[in-house]
Amino acid sequence: MRATEPSPILRLLRLIVSALRPPPGAERIAVALAFGAVCHTIFALAVVAMIVAMFFGMSESFGTVPTPWSHLVNTLLLVQFPLVHSVLLTTRGGKWLLKLAPRNHAPTLMTTTYAIVASTQLLLLFALWTPSGVIWWRAEADVFWLMCVLYAAAWGLLIKASYDAGAEVQSGALGWMSLMAKIKPVFPDMPTGGLFRLIRQPIYVAFALTLWTVPVWTPDQLAVAITLTAYCLVAPVLKERRFTARYGSRFADYKARVPYAIPTLRKRHADDVSK
Repeated sequence: MRATEPSPILRLLRLIVSALRPPPGAERIAVALAFGAVCHTIFALAVVAMIVAMFFGMSESFGTVPTPWSHLVNTLLLVQFPLVHSVLLTTRGGKWLLKLAPRNHAPTLMTTTYAIVASTQLLLLFALWTPSGVIWWRAEADVFWLMCVLYAAAWGLLIKASYDAGAEVQSGALGWMSLMAKIKPVFPDMPTGGLFRLIRQPIYVAFALTLWTVPVWTPDQLAVAITLTAYCLVAPVLKERRFTARYGSRFADYKARVPYAIPTLRKRHADDVSK
């Protein structure tokens, strides 16, 4: 993080204060509030759906598609998230996002529309999954509470990593709040603080951990865990290509110092000693 870069909480508070004091413009404010309400409602529903569905190993959901069609529908629900999520980060995907908001506000709202689409995808996956009805293992007694602690800790790491990366971007608030305040969205600098001091991809690692710390295991959970973990390993490679193009030598230096997904305490200790 650069010396002039404000802390994540200060940056977020400044954005919120600006949004709470919007300059005149009834149409602009109405659009901003509408997109903000939709974004955060779907975001919250998606998070709750994820937490609850995986807690029960994908054995509890609203999907009721009969076999064998349920296998096809579940597969489509599972693959649509990594595929669309990745495409939207490309130049072509960005053009599609611009079509999802009023033309004169679309560039400002891109982070919000992206969050709306991504949250909708996750909500569809975890709310409409049709359970197989097969349960392989269910934690009991002390093991159940241990798994609950691990599951909660994984979600805590995911929240912390998202905060370190920029809560306003991860939640979609940057777009609609910037529109509300009638300012150009200011993206956080390349994240290097918090959990990003330990590994380069803490969001993907934390998300993967939520997939494997559940107290109930079913064929459904295994399919979801394997597919989304594979995405968590591949997607950051594309992300780092974008960072290399955007930040150049800064990211190259950071990449040389900080491991990809597994902390290396020996190297960190060596760096501290050399200072």
